[in-house]
Amino acid sequence: MPGPVQSIERAAAILRLLARGSGRLGVGEIAASLGLAKGTAHGILRTLQGVGFVEQDKASGKYQLGATLLHLGTSYLDVNELRSRAINWADALAARSGEAVWIGTLLDGKVLVVHHVFRPDDSLQSLEVGALLPLHATALGKVLLAYDTQAAACLSDTELEPLTRRTLVSPTALRRETAKVREHGFAAEIEESTLGQASLAAPIRGYGGLVVGAISITGAVDRLCPSGGRPDPALVDFVQNAAQMISRDLGAGRW
Repeated sequence: MPGPVQSIERAAAILRLLARGSGRLGVGEIAASLGLAKGTAHGILRTLQGVGFVEQDKASGKYQLGATLLHLGTSYLDVNELRSRAINWADALAARSGEAVWIGTLLDGKVLVVHHVFRPDDSLQSLEVGALLPLHATALGKVLLAYDTQAAACLSDTELEPLTRRTLVSPTALRRETAKVREHGFAAEIEESTLGQASLAAPIRGYGGLVVGAISITGAVDRLCPSGGRPDPALVDFVQNAAQMISRDLGAGRW
């Protein structure tokens, strides 16, 4: 019976190393971490780069996971599975927060709303399932941009539409915003999409910790951000806890 292929084992180890790190790694760092000759590590990296599994930063020469691999990692998860795993937690989040809950995923440079729980009151509301929302002007979109390098790159070459006077239309401002999302683990949007409305969102992760969607609450600014425009910490906790529970059900484990 044939044994394992060493080059594939080494390539897998490099991918795991890049996935575990918080930033880019150079050839020397990768070689030292895995006990490989620099030439061997470089050859494997060039092959992985050729198929889109890693990307090289032109300025530093360092490597990171490529968008092709990230999308491949989420291909197991279709919209129906995301929705079915999230339904119970979305209902609970609506009940706890008193706000509408949306679950979204990336589709063709937009946020596709795959599930919507109405705000638990008697107000007139419209079902938003199937709606396509802008990435740059929604909390769901900011979360997806923060963890999808390809989506972020595509958006940087697009003229961003100002939906309100508070919409972020500068690529630099948007990059700063998505960096905050990665740092704090949630996104906030205050009157950037609709005047008087705000939303808070957190990432939903699948196997390996890859972000496969996001969950948010949406409501009036004075309810979501009552203290000088800052998000209510209790509501942020509710959203993040719901995201973590859904992620656990999807096999993400701890992160």
